[in-house]
Formats: sequence, structure tokens, C-alpha cells
Amino acid sequence: MLNKWCLKKRSHGVVKDPHPPGVVVEDTQAADGGGCLSIVVLGASGDLAKKKTFPALFNLFRRGFLLSHEVYIFGYARTNISDDDLRDRIRGYLTLDNNAAQDVSKFLQLIKYVCGSYDAPQGFQCLDKEISHHEISTNTFHGSSRRLFYLALPPSVYPPVCKLIKTYCTHKSHLGGWTRIVVEKPFGKDLESAEHLSNQIGELFEEPQIYRIDHYLGKELVQNLLVLRFANRFFLPSWNRDNISSVQIVFREDFGTEGRGGYFDQYGIIRDIIQNHLLQVLCLVAMEKPISLKPEHIRDEKVKVLQSVAPPKDEEVVLGQYDGYLDDPTVPDGSNTPTFATMVLRIHNERWEGVPFVLKAGKALESRKAEIRIQFKEVPGDIFQCQKQGRNEFVIRLQPSEAMYMKLTVKKPGLEMSTAQSELDLSYGQRYQDVTIPEAYERLILDTIRGDQQHFVRRDELKAAWEIFTPLLHRIDKGELKSVSYKPGSRGPEEADELLKKVGYVQTHGYIWIPPTL
Repeated sequence: MLNKWCLKKRSHGVVKDPHPPGVVVEDTQAADGGGCLSIVVLGASGDLAKKKTFPALFNLFRRGFLLSHEVYIFGYARTNISDDDLRDRIRGYLTLDNNAAQDVSKFLQLIKYVCGSYDAPQGFQCLDKEISHHEISTNTFHGSSRRLFYLALPPSVYPPVCKLIKTYCTHKSHLGGWTRIVVEKPFGKDLESAEHLSNQIGELFEEPQIYRIDHYLGKELVQNLLVLRFANRFFLPSWNRDNISSVQIVFREDFGTEGRGGYFDQYGIIRDIIQNHLLQVLCLVAMEKPISLKPEHIRDEKVKVLQSVAPPKDEEVVLGQYDGYLDDPTVPDGSNTPTFATMVLRIHNERWEGVPFVLKAGKALESRKAEIRIQFKEVPGDIFQCQKQGRNEFVIRLQPSEAMYMKLTVKKPGLEMSTAQSELDLSYGQRYQDVTIPEAYERLILDTIRGDQQHFVRRDELKAAWEIFTPLLHRIDKGELKSVSYKPGSRGPEEADELLKKVGYVQTHGYIWIPPTL
């Protein structure tokens, strides 16, 4: 049944169906919301769980998507603490406003803690006992057993943890329902390690049970890309190599590794940001229209894009490392790990042949932002060419200050016929003042409960992504490609700007986008 979904929001006695039609769920019992929902956060005492997972669950609870009579949340970790200890650790990360205190108390009472290791059965047997007790207490034997396991853990422990979940903690089949697991990036370090990890987990769970989360796919403006591209007539004829000169997908942070240098050095900026977050955005910008909004149809088109991308050439890659990175005592001496990278990817298909897709990410830069910047070609026979300061650009600002704006050349007000750069601007903070934009993790966790895998990475998609970057990463690991130094607070290495010019990007001079004031 295509138009059934797993969870329905209840507000003041009114049942609303917030999910768009066309979503396929795994079974009708789960879609009807029968029985209880057990959410298990493994790694419950870690930073990811405290800062992202539990706050996302709390916000879903406040908005009515998690119901106190159906859901129970289990924290699992090695730390020997009590239920109240975990609740106290979480409390400070939850939204605290004038109306939240009562909601916080109710939410925290839904959390129980189980202590255990990640490589021995005793803890998982105890966990299953607690989940089963909850299911029996809510009369789940009349409904379904829904169990969601969120692995807020290092990838190295995914295989043993998944094996123990499979052996001891899966839902009871005679009750119906489902078991699903959510795994965080980085999913492997290269093609071989990712495939090995996929094989290990794939032997235990079917692909529809595995949710490889990339929180960028939950961002509001990223989710808007499908609607923007395929629901607006005026984009259809211009979204191609005939009109678009270049595409930039940019991620900037204005801080360095700040105490996480040892962890970051194992991966670097390409594995941390570009291979997953920015590449996923590229897929949504470049993909063809899917035949429907079904998750598999959308992911099929994303895979086709990835399979059309060639590994980047060395001459179209600039690597950087900010001055002071090596001063971190947790970073190995002489590390070549890049904290900055700009690279050009080429999509070899009919729509995009010849258009450079520039992926850029860096730490310790002059600003914090993430955006997509689509630059159009010059106007043929342009009679205003001598007066123009730049080209048309369509910019999608992902964070902060979510916005979409089109840079246009217009007549400058006055008696003279002179031009200026201006914009058509949709700034979300101004246009949607009464709307709270959900955090990415809220949306994605809700999707896992509903059984909607549209915004999660499929196994063949993951493989195709690693095939693009593995040759480059291996050359960096061997020291064949070196990182050049750059000053913290700068734009990054000058070589990156030179690469942009080389591939045809035209900088706009004298124009700065200013977010509207509320």
C-alpha cells in the first residue's frame, strides 16, 4: 500500500499526515503505527549522541511525531552510569525556552540506559530484555515490534555491533514490524575498506534495513533542490551545458580542528566533507528527472550521475593545510593531511559535458558558509558587455542564513544608462518568519522511522562515490600530492583561485550579497 506511512503526527486531537505521497514502507502494520517503537542510541554517552541524536529526538517529541505511549528510547554505551546520569548529561543539550521545561521532563522519562560492551553478548542480551519488557508492557503482542538502532559509534565497531544486534536484538518476527540500523559516516576510508564494511553488514541485514546517514541530505535547502529543479518550468531549458558555465559547491569553516586534530588527521577534508556531503549535493544538482518520487527512482538517478564522473586529474586539484595545524600535539609530525581542497569534477554525459563542477572545502578560512553557486555563460552579442561587473549566477545558500538568490545585471537608478549587479532574493529568515526550519537530523531520523530511504546513501551509490576519489586519496596518503600552506582566516591557497580562473569562473567585482534584515 503506497500511501500508508509509519508515523502520524497528532496535535490537539487532529491527525495530520505530514509525509508526501508515494513513500513505500516495509509493512502495513508499521505504516499503521501499531505497537511500540523502540529507539536505541548506541554510543549514548558520546558527543554525537548528546549534541545531535538526542536533541533531534526531543524536537520530534515536542512536535508530536514521537508519542509517549508508543516510543521508548534506550541509551547504550560502555560508561557505567545510571538512567538519571544519562538524563542529566542530555538535559543541557535540549532546547530550553519558557515553554520547554515540561516537555523536557516528559521526554527524559522516556529514556533508559543500558551499560554494556560493543563486542560481547551480555550487554546486548540485557538490552533485548529491556526492549522486550517495554514491548510487553505496551501490549505490542497485539501490534508490531519496531526497533531502530542508531550507531553513534566509530565505523570500526560497526561489524561486531551489527552482529550482536542481529543475534540478540532484532524484532520478534512473529509480532511483525521491523529492525533498522542507522550508520554514520565516515563509511570506510577508500573503496576497499568501504566494500569490506558493506559486505560485513550486508551479510547481516538487507539493504532496506540499512540507513547510511549523511546529514547534509536532511538540510532544508538541499531537500529543496528536487522541487526547485523539476517543479519550475523556467529552469528546465537552462539547466545544461548550453547555458551553464560552471558549478561550485562550497563548504567553508572559520575554525580549525580545535582539539580534534588527531581524529581529523585520520581522514582529512576530502574524506570528511567532499566525498560525502558535497558529492551528494552534486548528484542532486546534476541528476536527471526521476520517473517518480519513490526513493529508489531518485537514488537510481544519483547513481547514474556518479557513474558518469571521472576521477579528478592531479592538475585540477589544489590541496592546502593551514599554518598551525601541525602544532596540535595529537597530529603526527610532518602530516600531509589536507585541511583544504579544491578540485574539478567532470560529468561525461549529454547534459554536462564540458561543464566544470568545482568542489571546495576548507577549515580555518575567512568565513563560515556552505553554498551552491551556478554561473551562467555570457549573453551572446551582449551590448552591455563593457559595463558589466559579472555574469548571472544562481546561488543557493545552504547555511547559515538559508537563501536562494539570482544575481542579475540591472540598470542603475539615475539619469545615466549604466548597469549594476543586483539580485532576486528569497531569504528564508525573512520570507518564512513564522516557520521553524527543522534540523537535518530530525528529518532523517523521522525518515528512518517511516521507512523512507530517499535521503540515505545506497550501497551502489557509496561504491560509485569511492571509485571517484580512491585513486586521488591513495596518492595523497603516499605523499605524491602535497598540501600547500595557507594562513588561517584567509580564502585558502591562492592556487585555488587560480584553478577557478583556469576552468572559466568569472569573479564578480564590487558585489556582496547582504542577507535581508527581519
